[in-house]
Formats: sequence, structure tokens, C-alpha cells
Amino acid sequence: MTDHASHPDRAILCVDDEKMILDALKVQISRALGDRYLYEFAENADEAMELIEDLANDGVQVLVIVSDWLMPGIRGDEFLIAVHRKFPRIVKVLLTGQADAAAIDRARAEAALHRCIHKPWNESDLIEAITSGLEDGT
Repeated sequence: MTDHASHPDRAILCVDDEKMILDALKVQISRALGDRYLYEFAENADEAMELIEDLANDGVQVLVIVSDWLMPGIRGDEFLIAVHRKFPRIVKVLLTGQADAAAIDRARAEAALHRCIHKPWNESDLIEAITSGLEDGT
């Protein structure tokens, strides 16, 4: 049974320019949450925004975004602020090894940032951030 067949109307999106990070997130999140959600992955903010809009047009609601901070083109805080302006109900988690306090504060203030997790992350902290976000967002 595929993730899409279980709940094609609810998704979790991970955004990171490193494929290895996306692969790790996919394993950890799908292992913890099983087939309850559709899992989507994007390697940059433009691809992620296009994916959110495509999913919305298909009737799929992105519930949570886990986004890297340091990406080519646009920083994670700027991306999450742009997402918040168009899709304010999406729960936002920033995953970073390098974000400064000002960027994190800005994301909290302007994007309703749910949680900031520092790389290398602890799997249980990541899953707790996502599940608490899902509870808050529903």
C-alpha cells in the first residue's frame, strides 16, 4: 500500500538542498508516522512552493513543512515567510546547522515558526516537533 493511497489529502513536505538529508528525513518520518500521510520532498524553495501549489490544486493539504535554512537562492526563514503568506495554516519547522538567532526570531515572528531543530538532529526531537505541529494544526 502506498502513502498516497492511505491519505492522499494530507502531506508532509521536506525541503533541503542535500539529497542525503532528504533521504534521512524520509526514512525517519515514514518510519514514525507510517502510511498516514503523503510524503513529499523538494531540493529548493522554488520547487517546494510549486509542489505546495500543485498539491493544493489536487486537493492535497500540506500540513507540515520541514525546511533547511541554508539553501541556494533563498534562505529557509525567507521561504517559510513566503509560505506563511500564502498558506498560513501549514505548520513550519526549520532544520538548520547554521541559522543565526535573528533569522530564527524572524521566522517565529513572520512565519509562525513552530520549531527550530539544529543539525545534526535527534530523531525523537524531529518526530516530536512534527507530531506536536500536527496536533496544533488540526
